[in-house]
Amino acid sequence: MRVELDEPKCVASGQCVMAAPEVFDQREEDGVAFVLDERPSADSLEEVREAVAICPAAAIRLVDRFT
Repeated sequence: MRVELDEPKCVASGQCVMAAPEVFDQREEDGVAFVLDERPSADSLEEVREAVAICPAAAIRLVDRFT
């Protein structure tokens, strides 16, 4: 799976960073999230799915790596 984040949609809530800190971080200047690891390990997928579910801007999605 691959993680995609639509940065312009991000509202800088930091929910993704709290749910999956090894996959997401936030920019210092404006708090907008960015992806640290777009292809997280299988061990991290549950946390990434949580981040997708709780993102208030619906800015994160998981996509099949072959698309």
